Amino acid sequence: MRKSVTILLFLLPALVLFGVFRFLPIVGAVGLSLTEFHLGGDWQFVGMANYGDLAQDRIFLTSLRTTLGYVVICVPLTVAVALGTALLLNRVRWARGVFRTALLTPYVTSLVLAGVVWQWLYEPLGVLGNPSLVLPALAVVSAWKGFGYSMLVLFAGIRNVPPDCVDAAKADGASSWQRFRLVLLPFLRPALFFVVVVETIGAFQVFDTVYVMTGGGPARSSYTLAYAVYDYGFKHLDLGHAAAAGIVLWAVVMLVSLTQRGALDRSR
Repeated sequence: MRKSVTILLFLLPALVLFGVFRFLPIVGAVGLSLTEFHLGGDWQFVGMANYGDLAQDRIFLTSLRTTLGYVVICVPLTVAVALGTALLLNRVRWARGVFRTALLTPYVTSLVLAGVVWQWLYEPLGVLGNPSLVLPALAVVSAWKGFGYSMLVLFAGIRNVPPDCVDAAKADGASSWQRFRLVLLPFLRPALFFVVVVETIGAFQVFDTVYVMTGGGPARSSYTLAYAVYDYGFKHLDLGHAAAAGIVLWAVVMLVSLTQRGALDRSR
């Protein structure tokens, strides 16, 4: 009993911070989504009316489709780049720390700064003004900016693969592709699952890149869910709809994450 109390006391600061900065905002957002709230302080309880309005709002439905399209492009691209660089980094024998630091540099770079620089790079090509190319262009920026963290996670997973398994596969005459598919990939599955979930959550929440580079255009072809929340809340000052859109975004992310988890469990 005394040991349990001691453990609880050590955990209490973290639990308090989690409750204040994580749990309470979620509860507040749910409550706000059920009201018609104005910045002046006037509010009215409207129940599920905000969600009903969103279901009939073409702009919101467009943002949902755009976000799903962006996720489908961005997540595989980012994971592929992260896995490829992790495999290459594992083969480096000289100055590995230097290469690791260089590859991680984009991750610690300001996203706004990265967006401005890539906007300059894209300007001669005109891709940000093309509705068919704007999402892939933004996905490339996000992949370049965010692959470093996932690369480190996958690199750690590769380093934990038992060398005996790899050596045995080599002795049996397995090719590089066979060693990757039959030996390395099974050991990397937990790390890959973690990376895919993290990148999926990040892709659903994309805002900074869109805000800096396209403003949701052209013709709302890069108008994402997170940008819709910003539009409702800060441009139209419709905090009830903004909160409802945020809850929908949270629900979609949770649903996708649970689906990914189920897929991983079934593949074991």
